[in-house]
Amino acid sequence: MAKRKMILDLDTGIDDSLAIAYALGAPDVDLIGIIGSYGNVVVEAGGQNSLKILELLGHTDIPVYLGESHSSTSDHFDRMQVSADIHGENGIGQVELPEPKRSIEKESGVDFLIEAAHKYGKDLTLVPTGPMTNLAAALKKAPEIANEIGNMTFMGGALTVPGNVTAYAEANINQDAEAANAVLTSPMHSTMVGLDVTLRTLLTKKETQQWRDLGTEAGEKFADIVDYYIQAYVDVNDNLGGCALHDPLAVGVALDPSFVTTIDLNMVVNYNKETYGRTIGDDNRLNEPTNVKVSVAVDKDRYLKTFMEYLTALFKKN
Repeated sequence: MAKRKMILDLDTGIDDSLAIAYALGAPDVDLIGIIGSYGNVVVEAGGQNSLKILELLGHTDIPVYLGESHSSTSDHFDRMQVSADIHGENGIGQVELPEPKRSIEKESGVDFLIEAAHKYGKDLTLVPTGPMTNLAAALKKAPEIANEIGNMTFMGGALTVPGNVTAYAEANINQDAEAANAVLTSPMHSTMVGLDVTLRTLLTKKETQQWRDLGTEAGEKFADIVDYYIQAYVDVNDNLGGCALHDPLAVGVALDPSFVTTIDLNMVVNYNKETYGRTIGDDNRLNEPTNVKVSVAVDKDRYLKTFMEYLTALFKKN
């Protein structure tokens, strides 16, 4: 049992599945639960995908909770077509996995997060890789957790590059900019792993072939899932030469901050019509102590080596 505990807050599509695998493969952390969110898929489908991935990887001991099903300012969620295009209609590259034996937990994901923050305190690492809605709701219900959670590293935002939904907005932040702003302007210390670094951290079919060559079910299924993702990237942006490891990079940075170079910057998130979802420095707090570190460069070769070591070892066993 590792001292460090981790909760993933996921809208489980393909890179979220890779984030689960990275957390399970890392030797220095215990994944104690997954909270479902909306985004790549609707929240219920994401929760089921998480259970399926956990079962594929031999970890039916880990509970999955559902969080909020829509943004903090709406009463419903409409999945974007681009999400279906990139992740497949089922969220995991159209790969069919068995219905999971374990069920979704009855307790809400927000309450689970609050209880875990109280229980584990500074030993708890939270990694949201979807909208910030669940975390914002938890902070509203229990503001004290902002100072209890030891490490909050999120995948989202774009500071030095354009967004991937609009010229300003990255997809996760765009889902609920008001919630993201509430989190980033709270006392919580956080690290942003945005498009600035994730678009430089790429996986190709050379790596997925290594998983196929293992001859295991997990290796074969993950190769199928990620090859779908790689092809989707070819269709959307042929210039990259692979698929971006958005969510697993956030998990990697949460466990080893030296993978990235950061700048200290108090952040705000715009939620006016013209620049909705823009993550930018807060000019009202430029000279105040900072609580956000923004990743602006990444040691991609060392990260990819670690990523492949962790996941390949995990897939060998399943």
